[in-house]
Amino acid sequence: MSETEMHKEGVILHWQGKELILLGVAAAVTLTGCAQNEQGNPSEQTQEAGMEEKQEVQVSEESGKEAVDATVVIDPANASTFHAGKFEGWGTSFCWWANRIGYSDTLTQQAAQAFYDKEQGLGLNIIRYNVGGGDDPEHDHITRTDSDMPGYAINPSYDEAAGEYTWEYDWSADANQRNVLLQALEVCGEDAVVEGFSNSAPYFMTNSGCSSGAQLSNKNNLKDDAYDAFAQYIADVTEYYKDTYNVDFSSYSAMNEPYTDYWGAYSWKQEGCHFDMGESQSQLILSLRNALDAKGLDQVQVSGTDETSIDVQILSYGQLSQEAKDVVDRIDTHTYGGSRREALRTLAETEGKNLWMSEVDGGDTAGENAGEMGAGLWLAQRVITDMNELRPSAWVMWQAIDNHICAEGYQGRTDSGMPDISGGYWGLAVADHDEQQLILTMKYYALGQFTRYIRPGYTIISGDEHSLAAYDAEGHRLIVVMTNVTGKDRKVDVDLSAFSQTGSNVSVIRTSGDMSSGEKWQELSPIETYGAGFYAELIPNSVTTYIVQDVY
Repeated sequence: MSETEMHKEGVILHWQGKELILLGVAAAVTLTGCAQNEQGNPSEQTQEAGMEEKQEVQVSEESGKEAVDATVVIDPANASTFHAGKFEGWGTSFCWWANRIGYSDTLTQQAAQAFYDKEQGLGLNIIRYNVGGGDDPEHDHITRTDSDMPGYAINPSYDEAAGEYTWEYDWSADANQRNVLLQALEVCGEDAVVEGFSNSAPYFMTNSGCSSGAQLSNKNNLKDDAYDAFAQYIADVTEYYKDTYNVDFSSYSAMNEPYTDYWGAYSWKQEGCHFDMGESQSQLILSLRNALDAKGLDQVQVSGTDETSIDVQILSYGQLSQEAKDVVDRIDTHTYGGSRREALRTLAETEGKNLWMSEVDGGDTAGENAGEMGAGLWLAQRVITDMNELRPSAWVMWQAIDNHICAEGYQGRTDSGMPDISGGYWGLAVADHDEQQLILTMKYYALGQFTRYIRPGYTIISGDEHSLAAYDAEGHRLIVVMTNVTGKDRKVDVDLSAFSQTGSNVSVIRTSGDMSSGEKWQELSPIETYGAGFYAELIPNSVTTYIVQDVY
């Protein structure tokens, strides 16, 4: 038996021994009573039980282990294989918050620093940039202040005989979102990754004449003869950003949650477009690849299909034609619904595709009487679940800012105002337009426990239901992020015996409490390993990051 095997055996014996001690004592009491009737030798039985207990205690002492609430084994055998095993990073969609705050250079700069600065902020590096289709200028049905996304196409016409669409471009459109994009790229630097995505085609290419969806929300809304035209629109915008702003879209996803009944005409909320599985989704993917290639944009990967549910994503990919599958470089999925993460991971691995978790957020909470940490604990648990089971090469949340404060509203619409941050809410921060400041939350700081310390280029390693790990091969460091969603202290044995060598020093960073007096990426006193692992002491309702040095 190797030293590693002996160590693992010791852990098991320690825990089994602890249980057996208790059971052994109880058994001794019971058997003593029986023995008085049957054998009349209680002293001998009690002595044997005592010897058994003593032997079990010795095993625990020899293992060198302390009593813990749980053990998690971090094993590089459970590493992500996507993108050659190199994590691409963390990000957020720019749709729609950047459209709302981009008029203000003050808010734009604050957001760029808060979200994309790796020293002072979250250190995000992925931007999902929304290319709006643009609705009919005569429509005024969207009531949110942030989600009325402008399109670039103007003065459209249609040649019925030829079946051809023509239009001109207003490149001044979308100035707000573009302002935030350029500021974020400047702050982020060389790690930046930009993916373009569409929620809908321009209104004049749709069956309903509305970019928020079809008259029947479960029906295709892109006209049958407009697939190539829509793809051309995407390619033109992609080329424009490359030539004018030196912004390279590394990938493009032409559909957003396509196989749902969310997208109906004249919606109050947003742009959207239903695409049936199979032929229609395949056709758009192929049209997009052809349009990009025709402009020499062959380096732009085609991703998809960004279904709202993991389980639906599996079905959606499976229904694509083989030709369409061949041009899909990466599977993008949202994780709002479904549970078959491991099945989707296996599918992507089998098909030789990269895999991103490209959108999720929610207004839920976790923890026990967690207060302002509740929303952050929920998000931390979602990160852990998605990363452990999907093992994607990127994790991208929905809007970093979902709520806005403005007495006057915006474009005749009313802003949502300040949410109750002691409960659940969407987004990480709130934009106060009256005071021109960004209001951060404990949800923001909880996410930072992952994004600041697990960096692009690291290798993701699955932990357990309350932990996620990543290995920095260049710096020989292991990062372990752990949550405690209970109302009591927990002590966890983090077993690193699967690694050949582990250093003695462990840095500790923690987030807990509330915005007024809580810990926000608080650096605590370092701890030491016990050789092939360390003990994580987790306070109630907290997220803690451990950085182990000299790991090989």
